[in-house]
Amino acid sequence: MGKRKLHLAILDMYDGEPNQGMRCIREIVERFNEDISYKIFDVRGKAELPEIRDFDLFISTGGPGNPLEGDGNWDLKYFDFLDQVWIWNQNHSRKKYLLLICHSYQMACRHFGLGQISKRKSTSFGVFAIHKTSDGMQDKLFRNLDNPFWAVDSRDFQVLKPDHKKFKLLGSKIIALEKIRNHVEYERAIMAIRFSDEIVGTQFHPEADPVSFLAHLKKPEVREKIIALKGKAKFRTMLEDLVDENKIYKTNEVLIPNFLENSIRKHRGRDLEVLT
Repeated sequence: MGKRKLHLAILDMYDGEPNQGMRCIREIVERFNEDISYKIFDVRGKAELPEIRDFDLFISTGGPGNPLEGDGNWDLKYFDFLDQVWIWNQNHSRKKYLLLICHSYQMACRHFGLGQISKRKSTSFGVFAIHKTSDGMQDKLFRNLDNPFWAVDSRDFQVLKPDHKKFKLLGSKIIALEKIRNHVEYERAIMAIRFSDEIVGTQFHPEADPVSFLAHLKKPEVREKIIALKGKAKFRTMLEDLVDENKIYKTNEVLIPNFLENSIRKHRGRDLEVLT
């Protein structure tokens, strides 16, 4: 008898906005088509959320807009979804695994009260160094990634001022911080959190690949904005980052696959326990 495929729900948080993120996520997931089947839910456009009991894994995407805002419908359903995953994992031996990306990560930090969500003084966009914390050095999500590693960062908001009491209460851990900036006084944003053994989130975009990044940079309005803010030299550096196999290409090849492989392994291990 063949192995049962695990069921993955991809929570599309892009609200119908054209993006490369969904393509990137699908392409990564389809590398695991022998082990995983998936279904996409339009969370913000149609207020679609998966039934927790019907899925083993969840990936919740990035998206546009303010993570502090919603329409009173989809956002409340989304917060209920987060609670359902958390409660399920407290009460069942067969766990549900969730990866939160960018906008989803910010909303989860807000919902669980782990940090302060604030608007940046300017948009962060580009390929940046992500620094593992001491807990991050041990986290399997980052296995086979250097310290620091590199990822695409695209955000107007950030998570700051961790509530350490809440972290301790939930058993959550900060596993990555943004680049070290000695020349400015700003607090370093929290770039990844291990909410629990089963739930993890990243501020950056681990799904981004060179094709998606180049497609974004080729937009005239994006190119002009970057050059106006950062200069032509910074824009050329971004183009060079695309061909560096140790930067976003490596993160694309490693991080989400780590999440999927670890989740599959834990499920298979649980299945073997039940059989024996």
